[in-house]
Amino acid sequence: MSEMRLIARHAGTVLAGQLAVMAYGVTDTLVAGRHSPEALAALAVGSAFYISVYVGLMGVLQALLPIWAELQGAGRPEAVGRSVRQSLYLGAVAAVLGMGLLLWPEPALEWTQVPEALRPDVRQYLAVLAWALPPALLFRIYSTLSQALHQPRLVTALQLGGLAIKVPLSMLLTWGGAGLPAYGATGCAVATLVVNYSLLGLGLLMLQRQAAYRPLQLWQPLERPDRSQLAQFMRLGLPAGLSVMVEVTSFTLMALFIARLGTTAAASHQIAANVTAVLYMVPLSLAIATSARTSYWLGADQPAQARAAVQTGLGLAVGLSVLASGALLLGREALPRWYAESPEVAQQAAPLLLWVALYHLADAWQTLCVFVLRCYRVTLVPLLVYSVLLWGAGLGGGYVLAYQGLGNQAPWASADAFWASSTVALAVAAAVLTPMLWIALRRSMAAQTPPH
Repeated sequence: MSEMRLIARHAGTVLAGQLAVMAYGVTDTLVAGRHSPEALAALAVGSAFYISVYVGLMGVLQALLPIWAELQGAGRPEAVGRSVRQSLYLGAVAAVLGMGLLLWPEPALEWTQVPEALRPDVRQYLAVLAWALPPALLFRIYSTLSQALHQPRLVTALQLGGLAIKVPLSMLLTWGGAGLPAYGATGCAVATLVVNYSLLGLGLLMLQRQAAYRPLQLWQPLERPDRSQLAQFMRLGLPAGLSVMVEVTSFTLMALFIARLGTTAAASHQIAANVTAVLYMVPLSLAIATSARTSYWLGADQPAQARAAVQTGLGLAVGLSVLASGALLLGREALPRWYAESPEVAQQAAPLLLWVALYHLADAWQTLCVFVLRCYRVTLVPLLVYSVLLWGAGLGGGYVLAYQGLGNQAPWASADAFWASSTVALAVAAAVLTPMLWIALRRSMAAQTPPH
């Protein structure tokens, strides 16, 4: 099978699973919104806090994919098994840290000035999700391992099955029924708790019964912590996790800054943000598939094949992002009306989708670059690039354009200011990361082990 077909099939399978996971959040939003405005507000605040915690910790574990894919490419399945067992220590530390933040959210609630009347519901929601976090992180280890072994279909099957549990359970626990009271937003959290433990249990069953995992000899006694292995995990995972956190928080903080412009601006931004999130799933899936294939070839000491995989992944990402952005440009007037009945919201959202189309082009390219750079152990500089450009130029530039103006130019006083500055910042990030990637590719080719 050709490299393009392998990467495309892998990415397509990952995409199906990612969209299923996105549907978990969409389900909670729709269900809580139909219960009460208070439940929806508690869900909005609580889920934003949970996602900020979870995504950063998840990024640390997801970054282990290149390590396991390399070992697989080198024909060392037992070493993969040992490395996975060592990753349980990292997962345990991540779970304890994340649970601490979720069980004691008061500093964050104070900093963001969440209304006092909303805080009890938010605390209760986060307290349930604190216990849902450990299985979510353990399932992420299973997911990362499966992607490294080019077995994403097993993960996707479980994620789709989880959606079949999540939808009716969220409805039952949030609205009440079958003798159960209505729990509001907390009901959504309890449904997530049940789904996460169900996915973890099924994942463990897969590890025991699926032939793809048997060569790894996973079910061996847990070794003592290996400092060198854990240090390698942290050198790769910590900058990657922080990079994900910077990317996510730059998005969430944009929404908070735009909220000052009024409900119409906030609603139009929400449409643009939702479209962006859906579009992002495609390059994200391609990035996971490409990095798995690249690391496999690096482990096999085939840097030329690794470079071919990178070029294939980039080509697919560019081609699909151009098609998606083109379709968005053609439909930017009609699409907002699917989201909002308000003509004012739809009218303000339409020009934002022009920026979203440009944003997606830069986002697809830089996402592939960042993921592939991890295969070559380049993680710290991308974190610095993200911090300076996404937080500084993107958010900071958007704030200046929206509220202060630039030079003799009056403040824009619209969400366009943030989308314009973020698009430019992301394009610059892509321009900075691209030569770094080509340098890494050339160094890998030059360092190829000579034939014996």
